[in-house]
Amino acid sequence: MIDFYFACTDALAYDLAVCLNAWCFDGPRYDVERGRAMIAAYESVRPLSDLERSMLPMLARGAALRFFATRLTDWAATPDGATVTPKDPLEYADKLAFHRGARSG
Repeated sequence: MIDFYFACTDALAYDLAVCLNAWCFDGPRYDVERGRAMIAAYESVRPLSDLERSMLPMLARGAALRFFATRLTDWAATPDGATVTPKDPLEYADKLAFHRGARSG
């Protein structure tokens, strides 16, 4: 279960974009059917506006860039002995590359 209420305080569709990045990729490949199912499930509770729908590819691209940048920072700045394990930023570089060519639809 996702509590979108606490996810972000900006554009609501950005939260959906974050989830598309986290749950709709199989390695570097975007699973279109999984993405469509997630969007449909989201819209069963809160329909996207025409503007949100048209901007979803850009929001997903921005979300991928954000996670790439924070993971890259963590990778470079996590001190030895930290209890957190940095995650591979290249996972989101692949997602960002996909989103550069994506269009709504």
